[in-house]
Amino acid sequence: MLREYIHALPKVELHVHLVGSASVDTVVALAARHPSAGVPTDRAELAAFYEFRDFDHFLKVYWAVQSMLRDRGDIDVLVTGLAAELAAQNVRYAEVTVTPYNHVLDGMPGDELLAGLESGRATARDVHGVELAWVFDIPGEKGIVAGRETLTFALGERPDGLVALGLGGPEIGVGRARFEPFFTAAREAGLHSVPHAGETSGPATVWSALHDLGAERIGHGTSSAADPALLAYLAEHRIPLEVCPTSNVRTRQVASVDAHPVRRMLDHGVVVTLNTDDPPMFGATLEGEYLAVATSLGLRKSEVAALAANGVRSSFLPASRKDELLAEIAAV
Repeated sequence: MLREYIHALPKVELHVHLVGSASVDTVVALAARHPSAGVPTDRAELAAFYEFRDFDHFLKVYWAVQSMLRDRGDIDVLVTGLAAELAAQNVRYAEVTVTPYNHVLDGMPGDELLAGLESGRATARDVHGVELAWVFDIPGEKGIVAGRETLTFALGERPDGLVALGLGGPEIGVGRARFEPFFTAAREAGLHSVPHAGETSGPATVWSALHDLGAERIGHGTSSAADPALLAYLAEHRIPLEVCPTSNVRTRQVASVDAHPVRRMLDHGVVVTLNTDDPPMFGATLEGEYLAVATSLGLRKSEVAALAANGVRSSFLPASRKDELLAEIAAV
C-alpha cells in the first residue's frame, strides 16, 4: 500500500511554522486561558474558525492564535507537540519557522521565547527522536524595523539549532528587495537564506528573492510555474522549492491539489520538496501531502522516494547525516 510505503520513508520537513503547528487541543486549551484573543474554545467552532476565506483572512486567524502565546511554557508545549506529531509520521528532522519579532511585540520576553525553544528542542530529540532546527522569520508586513530587530535578535542570541533567516507574511506590497541588507548580513554571519516568495504574488517576487536576498531555497514558489525562464533557472541552479500543496488550496491560491503546478515544476527538473506550512490549521500532515501529490500525479514509488530524498538533500543537515538518511530511503 502506498500509504504504508510513505510512512516507511524517513522524511524531513523544511517549511512548517511553529505557531501554525499548534494542535487543536493546544489551541483550545490556550483559548480557555486567554479568552481576550477571540479564539473559540469549542472544537466545532474552532473548525469553522479555520475555514479561510482568503490569504488575508488566514493571516488574521494565525495572528489571533499567536497572540495567546505568553511564556516559555506555551512555546515548549508547541515545540514538543510538533515533535510528537512529526515522530508519528517517521519525520526525522524539521526546520521550524519562528517569528521572534511578533512574539516580543505581543509581550513575550526574548529570553522566555529562547528558553521554550531550547527545552522543547531537547525533548524533541531525547523523547521523540526528532531533530529540530530553527528559521528565524522576518514578518515582512511590519517593515524594515522588523527586519532589523529580527536580525539583531538572531545574531545576538544565536541559539543552538538556528540555521537560517526567513521572510514571511503578505507578499503583495511587501517587496523582497527592501530586506536585502538583513539577508546579506545574515549570510555573512553563516546563516542560510530561505524567504517566502511566489505564494500570493507572481514570479517577479521569486526573482527578487533570488537576486536580492540570495535565496538558497524558496518558500512556496507556487507562481514560479508561470515563468518558464524562472523554472529553468531554478532547475539549473538546483534551488529547491518548499511546496505546500494543501496550504495553497486552503488559502485559495490554487483550486485543488490536482490543479497545483507541482507537476509542471517536476517536469521542468525543479527540486521539489513537500511540506505542510501550518498543518492543524489546514488539516494537513506531511504523510498526507506525499499521498495527495503521489495520487494526483500518479507517481511511482521510486518517484515518491525521490521527493523524500529531495527534502533531505535540500535541508541544512550536516553531510554525514544526509548520507545516513539517504541510505535509509534507498533501503526502503
